[in-house]
Amino acid sequence: MTTPTPSPSPSSLTEEFQVTGMTCQHCVGSVVAALGKLASVEAVTVDLNSGGASTVRVTSAAALDRATVGSAVTTAGYQLA
Repeated sequence: MTTPTPSPSPSSLTEEFQVTGMTCQHCVGSVVAALGKLASVEAVTVDLNSGGASTVRVTSAAALDRATVGSAVTTAGYQLA
């Protein structure tokens, strides 16, 4: 299931991350909120796979550091795959 966020600007970058541990929309909301607080993030969408790794797409004005994304996901209670 996808959680919509505002439309990104035309010059934005979109990166995909695999996140484990999410099982419901509450989980999705926690990850979207955590990633949405990162500098330059414009949009976050999630394709929930409650039986495995979920695909998280992050659109931002600048490239994101994987460690920074991982820290935000871990703070929300989940893990990058």
